[in-house]
Amino acid sequence: MALIRVSQLTKTYWMGNNQVHALAGVTLQIQQGEFVAIMGPSGSGKSTFMNLIGCLDIPSSGSYQLAGEEVAGMDPDALAAIRNRRIGFVFQQFNLLPRTPALEQVQLPLLYSGVNKTERLKRASHRLTQVGLLERMDHTPAQLSGGQQQRVAIARALVNDPVLLLADEPTGALDSRTSLEVMALFQGLHREGQTVVMVTHEQEVATFASRVITFRDGKILKDVANLPQDASSALKELL
Repeated sequence: MALIRVSQLTKTYWMGNNQVHALAGVTLQIQQGEFVAIMGPSGSGKSTFMNLIGCLDIPSSGSYQLAGEEVAGMDPDALAAIRNRRIGFVFQQFNLLPRTPALEQVQLPLLYSGVNKTERLKRASHRLTQVGLLERMDHTPAQLSGGQQQRVAIARALVNDPVLLLADEPTGALDSRTSLEVMALFQGLHREGQTVVMVTHEQEVATFASRVITFRDGKILKDVANLPQDASSALKELL
């Protein structure tokens, strides 16, 4: 089943009198449960594509269906609801509140959704356990390593049970060992059926995905299946 279906998706900007085609008629499908890496040089369109499928921006033209629902023409309030209910975001900079403990950080999307306190605690604790941080639930970001902060951010992204997990350069601020830990976590989520779409400029990070889509000049240059490297095995070798 295609979770993401885009057809002739375009995004055009004006810079003075010059028209810039950030995305130029992209058509593709991403199946439910895939782990996809999006690559390309700066200005290739990969970040624009992620912003569009993440409902952070609206296309100039074309169609975008998420789980069978057309979202390309939705108004800002409807897009915000889609983001909150169906999409989890992980960023390079972890975007955690500086003085807020991990358990409260993870609960925030549920609070915005109106979920009651008991259910918030249950679901947030479950996700922190899933990323191996239950014993750190009372720690603030200053008391956590970079890798632990990113795992809190991943738990927060997952707490609303999103159909789509979007990761934008998730290892960009991490060392090699911690990057492998995060990739192992993503691969585990993928094995459990989570759809993961990750933007990265690092070829070695893309090797952990099962499909690699490369953008250039706002178009798809390559779209290839990949036999992914096992991050857990790579981590053991590093240790």
